[in-house]
Amino acid sequence: MKVLRDILYRVPVNAVFGDTNIDVNKMHFDSREVSTNDVFVALKGVQVDGHDFIEKALDKGVLAIVCETVPEKRRTGITYVEVLDSSEALAIMSSNYYDNPSKKIKLVGVTGTNGKTTVTTLLYELFMNLGRRVGLLSTVKIMVNKREFKATHTTPDSLTINKYLAKMVAEGVEYCFMEVSSHGIHQNRTLGLNFAGGVFTNLSHDHLDYHASFAEYRDVKKRFFDQLPKDAFALTNIDDKNGPVMIQNTKTKKYTYALKTLGDFKAKILEKSFSGSLITINGTEVWSKLIGTFNAYNLLAIYGVADLMEVEKLEVLKGISELNSVSGRFQYIVSETNVTAIVDYAHTPDALKNVLETINDIRTGNENVITVVGCGGDRDKTKRPKMAHIASQLSNQAIFTSDNPRTEDPQAIINEMEKGVSPENYKKTISIVDRKQAIKTAYKLASPGDIILIAGKGHENYQEVNGERRHFDDLEEIKMCFN
Repeated sequence: MKVLRDILYRVPVNAVFGDTNIDVNKMHFDSREVSTNDVFVALKGVQVDGHDFIEKALDKGVLAIVCETVPEKRRTGITYVEVLDSSEALAIMSSNYYDNPSKKIKLVGVTGTNGKTTVTTLLYELFMNLGRRVGLLSTVKIMVNKREFKATHTTPDSLTINKYLAKMVAEGVEYCFMEVSSHGIHQNRTLGLNFAGGVFTNLSHDHLDYHASFAEYRDVKKRFFDQLPKDAFALTNIDDKNGPVMIQNTKTKKYTYALKTLGDFKAKILEKSFSGSLITINGTEVWSKLIGTFNAYNLLAIYGVADLMEVEKLEVLKGISELNSVSGRFQYIVSETNVTAIVDYAHTPDALKNVLETINDIRTGNENVITVVGCGGDRDKTKRPKMAHIASQLSNQAIFTSDNPRTEDPQAIINEMEKGVSPENYKKTISIVDRKQAIKTAYKLASPGDIILIAGKGHENYQEVNGERRHFDDLEEIKMCFN
């Protein structure tokens, strides 16, 4: 049991009706999960308003309600706490409820449009390989040392974040690397956390179905760095035009990394092939199994974080040389007939462009590049024609197909994609709604030496159609074609 007054410590409170010096059992923001003696936080969500479920929560026996608007009719014996922002209150209360675990661990947040999963996952792998005790909060999975838990969001809700951080503290974890999404920042999920450092990877077109404009998307990312404590570090990609913007108002120590300009951490690509890259980091050569310019930036961020956390430089470089690609990130296999298939999560215009430019940079020029790509339903529609334009422009053949159509008509999504294809590229495109058939077709079109890129879903092992998730794995599908 926890005392409500203690859980409310540092929460901006407008008014209190009742007693806060009471013991409460658990905290919840989902009325379906509450039980006797719990506290229910009523959140105003994008689709559902938790205030509509206050009475339902009370019927289940909760002792306290935290909300932005107190009901006109209040029940006797119930404590009502009126706050300005319920999501802010939930974040601070969650940290307090779990005894502020982020203060007992070195927590590093990574934000940006692309690269978050790769950077956090490889930092986790690097530190584990170096014998440290490490945690991971990512899109793909949650790790507490070597124990894996299922991830449901890029940045989980505040309660979930603190629950797993508390598990990490209990198991002696020293470092945790966490993906920080724009949704998570905007919804205050990271508020109240004590970050030891923050990393900015890049910013490009994404999530404009949620954010009103690109400027708002950028400013939400920037808020993460504005909120970092003074004793933390902020590491930014200075080659990205938004890199300097991220750290202009931060109170922390500022560091930069770059390939094209001067930075505290500087890299240069010397050689690249499908087997890996030879690069220099701050003047020292290192071979990496990771491929492409975008991965050189990822490796620089990883090196920078490790250096700022005082890991010995040569130890870091040796560890980097042993890292493998993250699942669904430029993951490739080669058939017996010498067809190369690459599965990548690229689901933004910039990410797709980066992957295709990497492929075109490495290939000899005699091979054909066949790209299978779709766009998600119920998400930012403005990037659909851009994705199709890039795929058709940078490939010899582009096959437009379903991604996760969700509640939208898959053919309608493809129709919107096709609007971005330039007249000279029409003959290079095919539309096949069924993703399985699209992948099979790509394989049938491929000759020995050709390269198939299957983009958009990466590590995902499902396809969401009409609100239902069905098993579907791009890597499994292309392997079946190869066999």
